[in-house]
Amino acid sequence: MAEPVEVSRPRPGIGAAIAAAEARQRRSLLRNHGGGHAPVTNLELFFDLVFVFAITQLSHYLLDELTPLGALRTAVLFGAVWWAWMWTTWATNWIDPDRAEVRLLLGSLMLLSLMMSAAIPHGFGDGALLFAASYVTLQIGRCLFVAWAQHREEAGSGLNMLRAAVWFCGAAPLWLGGALIGDPQLQLWLWLAALALEYTAPLVFMRVPGLGRSKLSDWIISGSHMSERCSLFIIIALGEGLVISGATYSAAAAQPWLDAALLTAFVGSFVMWWLYFDMGARRGAHHIQNHTVPGLIGRQAFTYWHIPIVAGIVVLAVADELVLAHPREPLHADMLAVIIGGTVLFIGGLAGFKRISSGNSWFPASHLYGLYALVPLALWGWFGHPYGLVFYGAIVALFGGIAVWEWGSFHGGWIERMERRDWRIGHAMRRTVDRRRARRLAREEAAQNR
Repeated sequence: MAEPVEVSRPRPGIGAAIAAAEARQRRSLLRNHGGGHAPVTNLELFFDLVFVFAITQLSHYLLDELTPLGALRTAVLFGAVWWAWMWTTWATNWIDPDRAEVRLLLGSLMLLSLMMSAAIPHGFGDGALLFAASYVTLQIGRCLFVAWAQHREEAGSGLNMLRAAVWFCGAAPLWLGGALIGDPQLQLWLWLAALALEYTAPLVFMRVPGLGRSKLSDWIISGSHMSERCSLFIIIALGEGLVISGATYSAAAAQPWLDAALLTAFVGSFVMWWLYFDMGARRGAHHIQNHTVPGLIGRQAFTYWHIPIVAGIVVLAVADELVLAHPREPLHADMLAVIIGGTVLFIGGLAGFKRISSGNSWFPASHLYGLYALVPLALWGWFGHPYGLVFYGAIVALFGGIAVWEWGSFHGGWIERMERRDWRIGHAMRRTVDRRRARRLAREEAAQNR
């Protein structure tokens, strides 16, 4: 009996491989940008509209609770709002908003964000449970969905977001317990602890027993997408300030200096836009797009350093409303604290952001000296009691001075201009700069030789 002849089957050709890859791509819920460009979609812009409402709610909450305790409570509520938006930004960097499943997810997150924002005015009262439950559900649900979508694409690739979900689950009892406890003071401490836990997670690479820790190489993001999303949030915050200014002006009774107050508020918002977008946003986008580890820049420059920038804009929106309501009222302690506090947050946050995005080890001189100039201004406001509008006008002028200094430094250089005119001060400044550079290089060389 003849032995059966084994017939070799043809191996799948390249056409079959391409077809399989295309089928897998059709099933994928991920952008698969590989670190390249990922455009911001219309759905993401629609999602941001909820946070226009959230920023307005935070400004009004601070205005109604203009005390140290109210400021601390506002900071807690702001921390949750920012963290909800930022983690969704990280998520949409990976998942594709054009897929139906992702659209349904973002729609659900919008509803939860709306409920969370609506609860802000009573976040330390009757609305505490709604705020906490919406926030916890949003954070955990989104992380689990992204982990599932990534694991579905490639087994094991969703561990990062699974670790994040574990951290959010660990903070959930603090959020919900604080909302249910019925004691606003204890609630504040529990919610502060929850935020501290959640904000620590990325700094320790979200280490989880049994699941290990993340590596920077795991966080492959589209730098252009991250920078554009944060820039749009800055626009949201600045736009909210303009809305508050316009609404306050329309509702105010006719009084001297009211038009000047509106003009001052507008110029302040415009100069803040200039300070962020002229150099900060541009260099930040270039830096993260060309960095070897964009996830690190996304964490440092955009996730954390944008917190004081946005917070400063929110606080200064409250200052706009106070000045518009009482332009000729002598400066009082609350108004002084709001104006100085918002300015320190905004300029200090910008200085940190620009330091990282420039690749330098030092903060921009224009911003540092601007912060130094706040000291005599604060003393003048405290002891001199100028009109609120006059003092706020001085702060806006300070913003303008910082913007002019920075613009001149990066468009030809001030020292170079003075040297071309053969001014002695220009030559003296050049010698000082050269000596400092030589000393710094000597220190760096000595450190390398040790």
